[in-house]
Amino acid sequence: MKACLNISRALGREVYRGFIFAALSVAAVYLMAGSAIPPAPVDGYQIVHVYPHDPSAYTQGLVYMDGHLYESTGLNGQSSVRMVDLASGQVLQRYDLPAKYFGEGLTIWDGNLIQLTWTSGVGFVYDSFSFALRRTFHYKGEGWGLTHDAKALILSDGSAVLHFLDPSSFREVRRISVVDDKGKPVSNLNELEYVRGEIYANVWQTDRIVRISPRSGKVLGWIDLTGLMEKPADPDAVLNGIAYDAKGDRLFVTGKLWPKLFEIRVGR
Repeated sequence: MKACLNISRALGREVYRGFIFAALSVAAVYLMAGSAIPPAPVDGYQIVHVYPHDPSAYTQGLVYMDGHLYESTGLNGQSSVRMVDLASGQVLQRYDLPAKYFGEGLTIWDGNLIQLTWTSGVGFVYDSFSFALRRTFHYKGEGWGLTHDAKALILSDGSAVLHFLDPSSFREVRRISVVDDKGKPVSNLNELEYVRGEIYANVWQTDRIVRISPRSGKVLGWIDLTGLMEKPADPDAVLNGIAYDAKGDRLFVTGKLWPKLFEIRVGR
């Protein structure tokens, strides 16, 4: 009888242990589900101001500095670097590229304008005041967008990879792969701008800007600009062009062949 009682107690302990293990397993599943990476937030926008923009400008790069916009335009035979008056949209200064080059991304570094070209693997450095050509440089692959942080130039090539270049030698020092909250690569990264410690990128042929961590490449969020501009007849007239006024904390966006440039405030 005593032996039977001991067996019963042993079985009871095993059942209890099994119950506890099952309960802990279920709890672990719920905890893991709760700790899953949440989807990146999608923000809308408010229009603060609308400015005129040259509707013939095939905008590939956009920068704001000292009260003016600097713009790189594309297409062979139409590519240029421009200084533009923000209020009127008037082109104040212009340098036209040789017809064999297709202008792309643009940024300003140490008093110079730095411009990419699409497939030629050649970039140009101009004096930001006179637009005099100071030097050329070379890089591998295509050139799409260009911006910079405090240490390096940041180049997009149309893929999900961003390349960080030494601003003196233009050699690649590191790269990041841009992925969303599901680990899926975000490709077609186009015009770039560095905004409050984040990389903003136009996603080509969409109405969205993606916000990217410059350290990990993870998507921090999206800005949905649907409805900002009425749908154009020309399919090439897509959203492309981000400029940030750091002193005034102002964000400007436009598109290829758009007749308007917008100052926007991002928010839900």
